[in-house]
Amino acid sequence: MDGFEVMPVAQAVRVADIICTATGNKSVISLTDLKNLKDGAIVANTGHFNVEFDYEGLIKIAKTRRHLRNNLEEIILEGGKKIFVLGEGRLINLTSAEGHPPDVMDMSFANQALAAEYLVENKGKLPVDVLSVPEELDNLIAKLKLESLGITIDQLTDEQKKYLSSWHEGT
Repeated sequence: MDGFEVMPVAQAVRVADIICTATGNKSVISLTDLKNLKDGAIVANTGHFNVEFDYEGLIKIAKTRRHLRNNLEEIILEGGKKIFVLGEGRLINLTSAEGHPPDVMDMSFANQALAAEYLVENKGKLPVDVLSVPEELDNLIAKLKLESLGITIDQLTDEQKKYLSSWHEGT
C-alpha cells in the first residue's frame, strides 16, 4: 500500500532489484525464478530457515561464485548474469547481524518464562483464546533490564498516562 507493486513471484523476479523473502514458507522462489532474476539482483531471506529460495539449486547451476565480503556472495550464471545472495539464503537478520544479541534474547526469554508462570498460576481462570502477555509482566521485565544496566528513566505523570489511554485529546 506504500506504492509497491503486487504481483506473482514469476513476474517480480524479472523487475526487482532486491528480493527478500519473508513468508515463513518453503520454495517461495524456485530455481526457475532465480534464473529469471535481473542481472545484478540481490536475494535474501528473512522468513524461515534456509528453505524460502532454492540456494542449493542456484549453487549447482553457478558458472562461478565468489565471496565478496562476509555474508555477500556473487553468483554468476551461464551467460554472465550476476546474482548477489545475502547470508547463503539463511535468515538474514541472524546471519548478517551476527545473531540476536544477548541483550534482546534475555528479555525475550524472561518474557516467555514469566508468561508461562502466569499461565500456570491462572490455570482455569483464563478464557480459551490467544492472550496478550499482561502489561505488568512486560513492564516488570523492562524495569529489571534497565536496572541491570544501571539505567534510570522518567516515570509517566498521571496526566501523561491519561493522555496515552485516550483519543479525546490531540490529533
